[in-house]
Amino acid sequence: MAKPVTQFTCSNCGAIHKKWSGRCDDCGEWNTIREETPLGTGPGKAALGSAKGKRMILKDLRTKEAPPPRQSAGVAELDRVLGGGLVPASATLVGGDPGIGKSTLLLQAAAAFARQGLKVVYVSGEEATAQVRMRAERLGLSESAVMLASETNLRDILTTLEAEAPDLAIIDSIQTMWLDTVDSAPGSVSQVRASSHELTTFAKRRGTSVMLVGHVTKEGQIAGPRVVEHMVDTVLYFEGERGHQFRILRSVKNRFGPADEIGVFEMTGRGLAEVSNPSALFLSDREQPAPGSVVFAGIEGTRPVLVEFQALVAPSNLSQPRRAVVGWDGSRLSMILAVLEARAGISFQGLDVYLNIAGGMRISEPAADLAVAAALLSAREDAALPRETVVFGELSLSGALRPVSQAENRLKEAVKLGFSTAIAPTGCRIADNAGVSVKSFSDLPTFVGDVFGAG
Repeated sequence: MAKPVTQFTCSNCGAIHKKWSGRCDDCGEWNTIREETPLGTGPGKAALGSAKGKRMILKDLRTKEAPPPRQSAGVAELDRVLGGGLVPASATLVGGDPGIGKSTLLLQAAAAFARQGLKVVYVSGEEATAQVRMRAERLGLSESAVMLASETNLRDILTTLEAEAPDLAIIDSIQTMWLDTVDSAPGSVSQVRASSHELTTFAKRRGTSVMLVGHVTKEGQIAGPRVVEHMVDTVLYFEGERGHQFRILRSVKNRFGPADEIGVFEMTGRGLAEVSNPSALFLSDREQPAPGSVVFAGIEGTRPVLVEFQALVAPSNLSQPRRAVVGWDGSRLSMILAVLEARAGISFQGLDVYLNIAGGMRISEPAADLAVAAALLSAREDAALPRETVVFGELSLSGALRPVSQAENRLKEAVKLGFSTAIAPTGCRIADNAGVSVKSFSDLPTFVGDVFGAG
């Protein structure tokens, strides 16, 4: 254990003395020398020692500061997910499955920001500039003022960015970058952490916004250490199914705006087209009322979204019937089935259960519990709900229906799409002039008996 070094500092001029004296030799003042303890007393060279840092300027909570300026991309869905636009000196991480459209999205975003007057540099570590240029021609972006480069050496990239001083730099992808001071292969934990740190530090130091592309593992998380997500200001996930044309850009973390905000895009032959009314698109292929089909009025971030839950219940010859879920939590489906059996007396033993969300959408909020229960009961009883009905509500283990937030916003979205009836828990705050007829239920047995006559 290293012995802490005691020093004496003059409170008038800041001069450091090895021992105490009555008068400071530097400024000549009397009785101004005070003994100071070192900043750290840890083992060996790991301690901070006696050297002092620069004193910070502290502000109270009443201090008012202007919000960070934002640059709009001119693409409403992208601006929504970013919290209103791009913030200077911010670091954004974009993740998604391979081939989902991350490079296409960022190339379109680069062209959109360039049209707004920003200086944009696009650095690809996976493709040659000729390949990026071919994609830009296919998307009709070849005339955009975006500067391209193909490089993986981070030292060369940072040197170029220092010289060019762009407003936005896009790095595709962070797993291909390598730092010559780290003795490991590109894509390793050490390289990804070090490269992310250098790029984030550059963004804060030079005022350049940096967008990083991150690969996704089999578990659906961004490859590399989770510390990368903590380094950046915003984390966006690009979601969607290969068989569907819809793509969801979801904000998982945002220091400058609301999290869990979504932007909806449609994959077309000329790239990604923004969808201003996703509810109408998700319900566009909905046919006549069918057993197992229920429309759920949900909230994604600040946006109300209507999606269709589809359930299928069929006899099973297996000792353990199948439970297949697409777009929802499988463990929560098991909970709903258990509550239906324990509280409403409806058993699904010996029956295969399949649950799907139409359009490739993923729902995580508990307010979908009642819609899932209604879809399961509709499929089991072979009884379709009326076409103009939406359902939302949280289901507790006791069988009670719990009210959910933003019920009025859910109903406003339903009214815009022509729905006239809603099934919701008792206690939801709903205005009298909501424009829709609301059927309220306090518990699951009452709902089952009134809507399906089962139990």
